[in-house]
Amino acid sequence: MKRVGFLLKVKPDKLEEYKEHHQHVWPEMQQALRECGWHNYTLFLRADGLLFGYFETPHSLTHAQALMEEKEVNTRWQEFMAPYFEENTRPDESFQELEEVFHLD
Repeated sequence: MKRVGFLLKVKPDKLEEYKEHHQHVWPEMQQALRECGWHNYTLFLRADGLLFGYFETPHSLTHAQALMEEKEVNTRWQEFMAPYFEENTRPDESFQELEEVFHLD
């Protein structure tokens, strides 16, 4: 299982709305993530909007993203969330993947 860590930047004036939306992620979006092999998906948000995401997958990040790209619900979710990010693009197209340098099992 590959562990993937990534960074994104949420607009500081949108933090509360962003957090609220993630208390109510659409069930069909959650199901699509599961079907595409996204496990233990977790988001951490710093007060300045820096977002750290983590998930485990049997795939590479590129392949995991490609599987999600095929899901219509993902397109709707990414377009819905785009205004919350500083780059104002689909968040799934802006992942800055991090290099794993240590893991304690």
